[in-house]
Amino acid sequence: MPQSRYFTALPEAKLQCLLCPRACLIPPGGRGCCGVRGNRDGTGEIAYYGAITAMQVDPIEKKPLYHYRPGSYILSVGFVGCNLRCPFCQNWHISQMTPKERIPNRYYSPQAIVHAAQVEGSGQIAYTYSEPLVHLEFLLDCMACAREAGLANVLVSNGCIHPDAAQAILRLTDAANIDLKCFSEDTYTRILGGDLPTVLAFITQAWKTGVHLEVTTLVVPELNDGDEEIDRCIDFLASLSPHIPWHLSAYHPAYTWKARPTDPERLVSLTYRARETLSYVYTGNISSPLQDTACPHCGHLLIRRQGYRIDPAGLGLQQLKNTYSYHCGHCGNAVPIRGTLRNG
Repeated sequence: MPQSRYFTALPEAKLQCLLCPRACLIPPGGRGCCGVRGNRDGTGEIAYYGAITAMQVDPIEKKPLYHYRPGSYILSVGFVGCNLRCPFCQNWHISQMTPKERIPNRYYSPQAIVHAAQVEGSGQIAYTYSEPLVHLEFLLDCMACAREAGLANVLVSNGCIHPDAAQAILRLTDAANIDLKCFSEDTYTRILGGDLPTVLAFITQAWKTGVHLEVTTLVVPELNDGDEEIDRCIDFLASLSPHIPWHLSAYHPAYTWKARPTDPERLVSLTYRARETLSYVYTGNISSPLQDTACPHCGHLLIRRQGYRIDPAGLGLQQLKNTYSYHCGHCGNAVPIRGTLRNG
C-alpha cells in the first residue's frame, strides 16, 4: 500500500495528516475524516490508491470548463472520499463514505488510466466527481504519467489543501475548476468542515501558477445567496482577474440539506450582478442564454451553447506556431480561451 507523503509521526504510533486544514489525528488502524488517508502501524497509507468509482468520457463543458478546449471531450475518473462534509453534496454516495463502507470500485494503475484516455482519443483526463485531492499521491503519479504521454490534466476540486501540497499538484495541472462554496469563514468551518482562507489561497496559487482557472459556486438559498456574500466573491475574483470564468450553479435538494431549490430568476439576477464587474459569468443547472459567451467589449456573441453543444461562429482564430489565439470576430479584442476548439 503506498505511503502518504503528508503526515507527521506522533507518540504511540499515531499520525497527524498534514494535507489539509483538518489536520486529522489518526490512531493506528484508523483513517482521517476523508476516509482515505490512514494509519497502518504508525505509517501513513492511502487506502484506495487507484480505486476508481467512475470512468467515462464527458463533454468538457460538464466539468464545467467553458474557456478550455471548448467542444472537446475528456476522460473523467472519479474517486471516493472527501475532506469536506457539505450537507448538499450531489455526489454524496461516493464522497461521504465512512471507513466501514465498501464502495464498489475498480483499481487502475496510472499507466492504465493514461492508456484508457489514449484509446478514447480525448487527449485529456479529468480528476473529478468526489474530491480527488485526498488521493494526492495517486494524482501526482497519474498526472506525471499523463504529461509524459502528452495528455492534459484537468482538476475539479474543492481546493482545500495546504500550499506545499497545492504547489506539487498545480505543477502538473493544465486546467482546473475550483469550488468557491461561499465567502463566509463561519459557513466553511461550521457547516462544510473546510477553511475559506485555504481555498482562497489555492485559487490564488492556481492563477499565479498559470493554470487555466475557472471557478464554480453552487448558489444555495439561505446559505450563500445574499448580495453581500456574492459581492465578496466577485471582489475576490476581480482582484485576481476580471476575466476568470465564474459558474453560478443552481442548487437542487440532495443528501441531508432540504432547503428549497435555487430560484432561476434569482440565479439570473446574481449573474447579471456579477457581470457588472466580471467579464465571463455563467449560469449552471438551469436553461438560460447566460450560458453563452459574449465579448465583454462589444457584446458580440462569441460561443452559443445548447446543452453541451457549442457554436463558436463569433470567434476569430489566429495560429501562432503551436498555439492558438482567439479574439472577437467583430471588434478584434482578445478572448481568454485556451486549446483547440471543436464545434460540438
